[in-house]
Amino acid sequence: MADEPIALGAYEELADAYAERVDVKGHNAYYERPAMLELMPDVAGLDALDAACGPGRYSEWLANQGARVTAFDVSQRMLENARRRLGAKATLLQADLNQPLAFQADASVDLVVCALALDYVRDWRSVFAEFARVLRPAGLFVFSIEHPLSEYSLHQARDYFRTERVSYTWRGFGDPVVMQSYRRPLMEVLNPLSEAGFWVQRIVEPLPTEEFKDQDAEEYARLTERPGFLCARAQLRRPDPT
Repeated sequence: MADEPIALGAYEELADAYAERVDVKGHNAYYERPAMLELMPDVAGLDALDAACGPGRYSEWLANQGARVTAFDVSQRMLENARRRLGAKATLLQADLNQPLAFQADASVDLVVCALALDYVRDWRSVFAEFARVLRPAGLFVFSIEHPLSEYSLHQARDYFRTERVSYTWRGFGDPVVMQSYRRPLMEVLNPLSEAGFWVQRIVEPLPTEEFKDQDAEEYARLTERPGFLCARAQLRRPDPT
């Protein structure tokens, strides 16, 4: 691994608190997760790859729905929490989303899931090319990211059209943690997908659920008027060899 992933230190620091709260914290449990589950296909009998799985919340859902799950994360502490959560339900590996997925064979999975992790990767063209490589024909890719407009406003960026490294202090998992990520314009979300051979079937700009309102009424009100995350389902279209 040439360089340490930009968010690794922060996630190692908050891994236990993240695992403890991810199923009940508003932005995860009552905002992003319902939208992601809305985009999931029937996964029974599918081979699924949970990319940057964190504490394993989506791996658990996939396995409980009948998928055969391989999951990976770069954070050892996140993987420790995932192992406690999943037991033998999934194959867990330590790997970096920034690097080639050498452990996964070509055309070996039907579904790739990547939840709130792509924002820590600058080069999406390489990542999407790897996902296209490991997916079978007509395979699906379901993912969530920070909404490009939310990121632009949140970080008060001067140039919307740049892909740039930014930082934000997270305060929702105990002690404040400075989180590094990359913000990018919408065209740098959709164009790399198209170049890798994906077509977008559906996009969801989530609205918070009522449970979110009970937890944080002020943030609930903000998210009903301004986007926070963007979730999407894309399908791989392989070139016709003829």
